[in-house]
Amino acid sequence: MEGVPLEGGNSNAPVRFGDRVHRVAGPWTPTVHAYLRHLRSHGVDLVPEPFGFDEQGREVLAFLPGAVPAYPLPEPVWSDAFLAQAAAVLRRLHDASVGFAPDDAVWQQPVREPVEVIAVNDFAPHNLVLDRDAITGVIDLDQAAPGPRVRDLAHLAYRLVPLTAPGNEDGRPTPIQERGRRLRLLAGAYGDVEPGAIAGAVGPLLDDLAEHAAARGLPDHAALYVGDAVHHRAALDAVLHGVG
Repeated sequence: MEGVPLEGGNSNAPVRFGDRVHRVAGPWTPTVHAYLRHLRSHGVDLVPEPFGFDEQGREVLAFLPGAVPAYPLPEPVWSDAFLAQAAAVLRRLHDASVGFAPDDAVWQQPVREPVEVIAVNDFAPHNLVLDRDAITGVIDLDQAAPGPRVRDLAHLAYRLVPLTAPGNEDGRPTPIQERGRRLRLLAGAYGDVEPGAIAGAVGPLLDDLAEHAAARGLPDHAALYVGDAVHHRAALDAVLHGVG
C-alpha cells in the first residue's frame, strides 16, 4: 500500500497507510505510547491508539479522521463554545494522566515543577481533530512530560483567548475586555484555577517557545513569540482587570 504524506507534523514526517499513521520516532516514543495507552484505559478515547513500530523504526498510530484547523483559524474555532469545549478536553487529559509515572520514562520535554499531571506541552487548535465544531481527537502528544496543569492552560489561552500581539496573524484583533472575559471563561470551563494563574504562566511559556524556535533555526517564529511575550506582559494587568 502506498502511503499518503500528511500535512503538519513538523519533523515527524507523518505518512498515512489506510487507518494507520507512521511517523518518525524518538527515544521518548515508547514512553509516549505507554502514556497514550494509559489515557485510553482511563476512558480518554480522543487520543490515537499506538501500535508500536514499523520495519523502518517509525511509530505507528491509529489515524483519527476529521479536520485539523490551520492558521488563520476558521471562525467556528473562535466561539465561546469551542473554547469551553477545549478546556474541558484538556481537563479530561490531565485528570486521566494523574498517577502515570513509569520508572523508565524518557521524555522529549524537561520535567517541570510542580509535577501535577502529564502536561501535553502543545495543547492548541493545530493539534485538535474536529468533526464540524466538535473536538473528536487530540494528536501530536510526543512533547508530553510531567509538569503543572497551568502550563497547558497558558498555551491554550495564548492561542484561543487569544493573548497574541496585534502583528501575529495566528491570533485575531480582540479588545482587552473581551480577552479578560474569554480568559475567565477558559478558567471556569477547566475548573479549579484562577484566570490570573493562567495569564501569569503565558510569559514564561512564550519565553520557552521563543528559545526553542531559535534553537531549531526558526528566527521568524522566535521573533513572533518574543513580540507576543512583550505585548502580553504590557497588557497583563489590563486583561485581568478588564480595562482599556
